[in-house]
Amino acid sequence: MSEILLVHGSCHGAWCWRDVIPELTNMGHRVNAIDLPGHGATPCPLGEVTLDLYAQAILDAIETPAVVVGHSMGGFPISAAAQAAPAKIARLVYLCAYAPRDGVSLVDMRMEAPRQPLLEAIEKTPDGLGFTFRDSHLAKALYHDCPEGTVDYARQNLCVQAIKPQATPIRLGKAHASVPKTYIRCDDDQAIPPEHQRSMTAGWPAQDVHALPASHSPFFSMPGRLARLIDDIARDRA
Repeated sequence: MSEILLVHGSCHGAWCWRDVIPELTNMGHRVNAIDLPGHGATPCPLGEVTLDLYAQAILDAIETPAVVVGHSMGGFPISAAAQAAPAKIARLVYLCAYAPRDGVSLVDMRMEAPRQPLLEAIEKTPDGLGFTFRDSHLAKALYHDCPEGTVDYARQNLCVQAIKPQATPIRLGKAHASVPKTYIRCDDDQAIPPEHQRSMTAGWPAQDVHALPASHSPFFSMPGRLARLIDDIARDRA
C-alpha cells in the first residue's frame, strides 16, 4: 500500500479525481486529492496565489513519503515541493504535465511547444491576474473522449486560474533531481501537444515513460486504466 496524493491542473480541483480515487482505494492505497490555493474549497485572492504557496499546500497534505501525481500545470508545484522537501516524496508522477527545468516558468514551457492549441481556448480575466477556459472550447480542448455529462460536471466546478504561479520561473536543484520520476503521456491530448510531452521526456529512461491513448483528462475518460497504471508505478511494477 502506498500513500498517493493527486494534484490537479489549471482551473481544476480535487473534484477531477472523482473516478480515480475509489479505483486506487480499492487497490489498497491511501489516496488524497487536494484543492491547491485559489481552487475549490481553498479560496485565495488571485494576486496572492504563488508557486511556493502551491508547493507548501502539497507538502502539508503529505503524512508519509507519498507518490505524488501532478496533472498538467500540476507538474510545476509537485516539482517545487520535491525541491523543498524531497524526503516527503517517494516518486513524482507527471500526468500529461509540464516537467519543468530549472529557471523556466510554465508560461515559457508552454510557448516552447510546436503549436499552441490552448491559445484559443482560454481568456484572461479583466484584471489580468487570471484566466478561464472558454465554455465553447471545453469539450474540444479537455474532454473530447470523456463520457456524456463530463462537460456539464466540469462546467459546474472549473474556477479561475491564477497566472502568477505559472509565470514564475521555478528553481530546481539536487533535491528535485534525487526524487524518482515517471511520466504518463496522453497521445490524444488536445491541450498539451503529445509531441511536446515527448520532447519534455527526451532522455528519460524508457521504463519511466508511459503512454495512454487519451485526451488531456484520462481521469474521466479512462479512470480504471489510469488507476491501474498509477498502481503499477506505486508498486514499482511499471
